[in-house]
Amino acid sequence: MSAGQEAASEAVVAAVRDKKELLVWAVCGAGKTEVLFSGISEALKLGQRICIATPRTDVVLELVPRIKKVFPSILVTALYGGSDDRHQSSPLTISTTHQLLRFQHAFDTIIVDEVDAFPYTFDESLQWAVKKAAKPKAARIYLTATPSKKWQNECRFGKREFIKIPVRFHRKPLPLPKFVWCGNWQKRIEKSRLPYNVLHWAEKRVKQGKQALIFLPHIEFMKRSLPIFKKLHPAIEAVHAEDSLRREKVERMRAGKTPILLTTTILERGVTFSNIDVAVLGAEDDIFTEAALVQIAGRVGRSSVYPAGDVTFFHYGRTKAMIQALLHIDGMNKEAREAGQFDE
Repeated sequence: MSAGQEAASEAVVAAVRDKKELLVWAVCGAGKTEVLFSGISEALKLGQRICIATPRTDVVLELVPRIKKVFPSILVTALYGGSDDRHQSSPLTISTTHQLLRFQHAFDTIIVDEVDAFPYTFDESLQWAVKKAAKPKAARIYLTATPSKKWQNECRFGKREFIKIPVRFHRKPLPLPKFVWCGNWQKRIEKSRLPYNVLHWAEKRVKQGKQALIFLPHIEFMKRSLPIFKKLHPAIEAVHAEDSLRREKVERMRAGKTPILLTTTILERGVTFSNIDVAVLGAEDDIFTEAALVQIAGRVGRSSVYPAGDVTFFHYGRTKAMIQALLHIDGMNKEAREAGQFDE
């Protein structure tokens, strides 16, 4: 592990032992899942019951095999809508935050991954479910790359216990997004066309054989633009939250069968592809908050083999959120560089 991961791992172990609250503030691709392993091991040694909770089913499905591989002798329960494990009890549970509504004072250690993600941040019943599922005296560990402004201020003024990892596990800088004006892209899509520079960006990736994610703000625009993108390559696909083939499409992307995947913010976090570029079409839309844009940029350069890549925000006007996202990413890079944590 990197020095940042080691320090965070030790802090997680201490939080488990002392049954304290801790925020692990780690950049996208820092390897925060690995930071949990020693803490989980410590909790199991102490005979504790542990839960890793996350707002999204996709993240549960990605975490389960990774955790089972590290702890092969431990029964791991996976809980999400339609899960086969819902009547199973085990020392280690990986669950969506929705499923925690079923528990009361059940866990000695509760870890909430992507604590800032929708719908957890907007649904107080889910926050209440996490509190209710934990024992009155329990370790509560939160992980995110993008804490809320309130939490960031609490960290800054010493009101919240936290540890920060400003560098990825491979010790390379986070790719910085480029802002590219693309005109009134909505009008062009309504006329079954795309901005020239967006089409050129996508065409270049197809010719290079470089996979890409293209984020759009709304399902309707994504559906209308898909036939235009498909002219570049018939295997280009689109995915959204209500898509019944969502899991299969993500797997095809992961297997390298899909050159470009159009997506809503559903893939802004919790999924890893080894070597991709990313574009946002309509980055000025309100749905693309600072946190969402930081997470989207964080899909690029996650592999030690491919630590760099292109992040482009196509827009019809810069927003405060776009600028804050750029400053956030640049700030983490500066912090890591000043601490001598990069291999450049």
